Amino acid sequence: MDVLLHAVVGLHIIGIASLLGGFLTQMKAMGKGEARMVPAMLHGALTMLVTGVALVGIHQSQGDTINTVKIGVKLALLVVILGLVYVKRDEENVPAPMFGTVGALTATNVFIAVLWV
Repeated sequence: MDVLLHAVVGLHIIGIASLLGGFLTQMKAMGKGEARMVPAMLHGALTMLVTGVALVGIHQSQGDTINTVKIGVKLALLVVILGLVYVKRDEENVPAPMFGTVGALTATNVFIAVLWV
């Protein structure tokens, strides 16, 4: 079970990297007002959602204590991120404040994962 847990954690990190990497590649374009939601951002957010749910399930099946408030906050942020990315995925130019919100929420989600014990 540990191998499965570590594999899913690895996939979760890949999802985060895809979402945040997609955002970072568009930062220069955001300054010009030409940023767009790239497919990597959508795929990364979906990967984070699926693997996050799997991680909660794996931990529950092992009888581990789960901080449901932390998981709820992370899920709420991810749902907002996923909604913004999904709705704006086909637009050529996304408004800078909306695009910046996706990056800020993604970074916040990472810091919650790392700092909230």
